[in-house]
Amino acid sequence: MVAPKFSTKPKICYRPIRPSDLETLEHIHTKLFPIRYEATFFHDVVNGCDIVSWGVVDSNRPDGRCDELIGFVTARVVFAKESEIVDLLGYDSAKSDQTLVYILTLGVVDTYRNLGIASSLIKEVIKYASSIPTCRAVYLHVISYNNPAIFLYKKMSFKCIRRLQGFYLINGQHYDSYLFMYYVNGGRSPCSPLELLAAIVSYLRSGFKLMAARLCKSDDRKISKWAKCKESHSLVSPTHNKRNLAVECTGYDVV
Repeated sequence: MVAPKFSTKPKICYRPIRPSDLETLEHIHTKLFPIRYEATFFHDVVNGCDIVSWGVVDSNRPDGRCDELIGFVTARVVFAKESEIVDLLGYDSAKSDQTLVYILTLGVVDTYRNLGIASSLIKEVIKYASSIPTCRAVYLHVISYNNPAIFLYKKMSFKCIRRLQGFYLINGQHYDSYLFMYYVNGGRSPCSPLELLAAIVSYLRSGFKLMAARLCKSDDRKISKWAKCKESHSLVSPTHNKRNLAVECTGYDVV
């Protein structure tokens, strides 16, 4: 892809989204996304009501609109136990205080794409999530046909966890969604079937080694006892009868 040409070099700046951004935020969402968001969503974003956000502006715009949004990311902190991905969080999901950061929307206007803005916004979210001690992951949904976004998240080391059939309903038609996740603060996914099989094989191998060691030790003890028995036999006086010899050897076998 070729970066867009500008009459002046863009000076990209990041700032919080403010109430004055409401109209622009609605306009960009309508232009970029096939999903229509309710007015309450935008009011919650610009007022910071249970939603965290980052805005992007070009302070060197030649048209003078230096404080107008050209990109954004919105996210929400949720409890892991109440999320749809609680089964993907391994043992941490059992802890009631564990949280996640869910990316709601991410967008950059066409003119400013391919400048690394989206990557920078994602890094801000990851940085924010990492600063929350109880947070274990950042996650999001991507519609199945959005290849540029899928490529971007894979490039950012997000893991594609699962495909959700018919997740989106747009204009009466269902579309699949990919669930992407980025683990932070020691968060991890449960063992995959392959990892589980490897763990079982390792466990069985350790058990076999332990059993073999015990058997070898037992054989060594038996050989040692037999040697003692033979030694005892050689020290018996010729005057002892066969019955006495048998008793002495049997005594060593029992010990």
